[in-house]
Amino acid sequence: MKIKAVCLGVTIALSIFGGQASAGALDEPDTMEPFFTDSSMKTMKPLEEFKAVFFAMPAEKQAQMKGECARQVQQPYTDFCANVNTLGGHS
Repeated sequence: MKIKAVCLGVTIALSIFGGQASAGALDEPDTMEPFFTDSSMKTMKPLEEFKAVFFAMPAEKQAQMKGECARQVQQPYTDFCANVNTLGGHS
């Protein structure tokens, strides 16, 4: 029983620390800031400007954002990812 409790504790600890280590492009302020009109990143640019910023990024960063948005279903990224998914061909 003690081994089971220890294994469960280790699993929880790894999932907590592993989640922090896997922060992606959506968590990088320098990457996200150009998509917004304000420094608080509350108001997104219109879709045409958003599109220009997105396609000016390196292809690897675009792919990373598309992948993260394909998995992202909650705030604060819902509206942002809706735009990325539209540009990336997802619905």
